[in-house]
Amino acid sequence: MLQIFLLILGFILVVKGADFLIKGACSLADRMKVSELAVGLTVVAFGTSLPELSVNILASVQGNSGIAIGNVLGSNIANILLILGISAVIYPLTVTRGTVLKEIPFCLLAVVVFGFLANDRIINADGRSVLTRSDGLVMLSFFIIFIYYTIGIAKDVRKDIGDYVHKEKYGTVKTIVLISLGIVSLSLGGKWIVDGAVFVAAGLGVSQTLIGLTIVAVGTSVPELATSVVAALKKNPDIAVGNIVGSNIFNIFFILGISSIIRPLPMQARDNIDIIVVIIATLLLFLSMFTGKKRTLDRWEGCVFIFFYAAYIALVIILR
Repeated sequence: MLQIFLLILGFILVVKGADFLIKGACSLADRMKVSELAVGLTVVAFGTSLPELSVNILASVQGNSGIAIGNVLGSNIANILLILGISAVIYPLTVTRGTVLKEIPFCLLAVVVFGFLANDRIINADGRSVLTRSDGLVMLSFFIIFIYYTIGIAKDVRKDIGDYVHKEKYGTVKTIVLISLGIVSLSLGGKWIVDGAVFVAAGLGVSQTLIGLTIVAVGTSVPELATSVVAALKKNPDIAVGNIVGSNIFNIFFILGISSIIRPLPMQARDNIDIIVVIIATLLLFLSMFTGKKRTLDRWEGCVFIFFYAAYIALVIILR
């Protein structure tokens, strides 16, 4: 009964936390005179990725590699197909030229690099594939490059898509409090959602990998969902898209990097299916920028993304 109560309370916390984080992030962008995209790629992305980080650190310490890997891959798939899909249906997401030509390709690079590092069995003809500590250091090195790049674009104060409707600007203390409250609410709410969902799934006898790819992945992606939906409602497309692109890069280069350093993660052959799905989802996001209205994820494209996600979940349930 307590788990169900915490599950419901968790959903309330992430919705309210997303509102706090969006307000604080937009205010921070205005006060620092940097682009909302830069804040979305860093502060917002890191804040919404905290549930994935906490789940993966715990899973790595306990040796639950199925949950650690499935959580990240499942979250990245949900982030693009489900969350951006829903956000685009609410409000078409127009992004900058740099996002199309730089940030989204970097997001694709992240999963491709992970795919190479995770396939010793194929590349080196080894008996098994393991994401080793040295692989983790490689991914963290790429993450540092990403942070360096983000700092470089932070001074692009105004973008070529014009000004936004959201113009709230608060004092320094209130801005910090809003961001902190948002991150804490999202993290705590996300944890309660995951704990409650896993408790229910475990009672039904669902496998560890299936839990990681579906329930845990979607549960830890609830902060991204709430944040991007609120951003779409407030007509802040750079926050909505930057949050997802940044989170996906954080998830692979930072979270999986840290997880594999804590304890090497054995890879299963079936994990390649999910890696391919992440690559396809990222390519779909890139190609959608050139169909319909240029550099915009339109409502009909959002519907297509949601359909593909539903098909993926159905396939996972059937195959697992």
